[in-house]
Amino acid sequence: MSAKNKLNLFDTTMLVVSLIIGMGIFRNPVEVAKSAQSPSIFFLAWILGGVVSFFGGLTYAEIGSRYAVKGGFYKIFSYCYHPAFAFMVNWMLVISNAGATSIVAIVGAEYINPIIMPASLQNPMGIKITSISTIVILYIINFVGIRLSAQTQNLLSMIKMVLMALLILTIFAGHPAPVSHTNFAITQESWQFTDYLKALAVSFIPIFFTYGGYQQTINFGTDIENPVRNTPKGIFIGCSLVMFLYLAINFAYYKVLGIEGIAQSKSLTADLAKVFFGEIGFKFTSVLLFISVLTFVNSAMLTNPRVYFAMAEDGVLPQVFKKQNDKSQVQEFALTVFASFLVLFLFFADSFKELLNYVMFCDSVGMITSAATIFLLRKKSKEILGETYTIGFGKVLFPVIFIVIYAIVAISSLVENKENLPTAIGLFLGGLPLYYILKKAMDNLKI
Repeated sequence: MSAKNKLNLFDTTMLVVSLIIGMGIFRNPVEVAKSAQSPSIFFLAWILGGVVSFFGGLTYAEIGSRYAVKGGFYKIFSYCYHPAFAFMVNWMLVISNAGATSIVAIVGAEYINPIIMPASLQNPMGIKITSISTIVILYIINFVGIRLSAQTQNLLSMIKMVLMALLILTIFAGHPAPVSHTNFAITQESWQFTDYLKALAVSFIPIFFTYGGYQQTINFGTDIENPVRNTPKGIFIGCSLVMFLYLAINFAYYKVLGIEGIAQSKSLTADLAKVFFGEIGFKFTSVLLFISVLTFVNSAMLTNPRVYFAMAEDGVLPQVFKKQNDKSQVQEFALTVFASFLVLFLFFADSFKELLNYVMFCDSVGMITSAATIFLLRKKSKEILGETYTIGFGKVLFPVIFIVIYAIVAISSLVENKENLPTAIGLFLGGLPLYYILKKAMDNLKI
């Protein structure tokens, strides 16, 4: 691949920002406020989530520099554990990632539909029509070539950050938080210490969904210019910027709407803008929020086909998934399959919260096991790259804290959605026989 078709440091940083900032920050504070029921737990959860995610960013920055290959999020499992385990985790995440991207598309449609759709389509079907249209438009852009995808990504990322900065300015609006109309405070008077811990743990589910995504950067490998240097730098800068924006915008939500106002909001960010800018601000913000959806979905279309590439390289998917247009640097077949997954998933995404719990359980398993590979990678690559990126006790402490907290998130997801999450567990375990079936089939067919 020529240098002009590779992602530079700015591209990589914007990609990290886009992978993290989907629509979660414009929707998930509602779920956090419902679980937290107090400003102290609400902000503690967001701060701890940011710190833990920053530890994760440091961990994946090192992973990405030590093992810079296309489809790295699949390859590290195969390299450090076993190809069968790599398939078990990633085949589940292939479905999970489609679910996460579908969630973002749905939330974006919820914002834009009141403006662009007639009253007769202000319903779930209208939301699906808008979501599918979004996916099709971005599929076409990505099909044209990686350079156009990256340029689109950079532009939309800048729009998104400008939008967030404008919303953060509502902190200075002078509007006091509305008077409480709920019994949050009364309820908390009877809480025990374990209730606070449970509220914090449950709050982590939407928070880590909102903070997640940076780990997908390692899928680009040598598609990034000088990946040993630019991958960790891009993750570090991107994660730092996102953490600042998230804490600032959550403070704006709280200052203008109050904890009860956040919990009761149906269109959180638009409600915030409406308080400050009036009805025009509500509409303008809704349009910009929908534009920001394009950023996340576009980044998903950039990253996920590279996982299919790695699986095909491992011999568990047909070799057609490796096929790449030499001129555009696009894996056309893999991109088409992923876009099809997104459309299919939209027809099963009727419950935001249930889908969120399912996605977070799958992601937690992947994050725990992938972050743990850092200890094996350090041992295997020590002679080549030496000890870098974290120093002293942090080399062990940061990944361990990250892994432990994500284990809590996985357990919380199970507790919150006992009925549907066994499906996720079944998908994970079912990946083992499926791996050997597909491997044998690919060997026999030689495709």
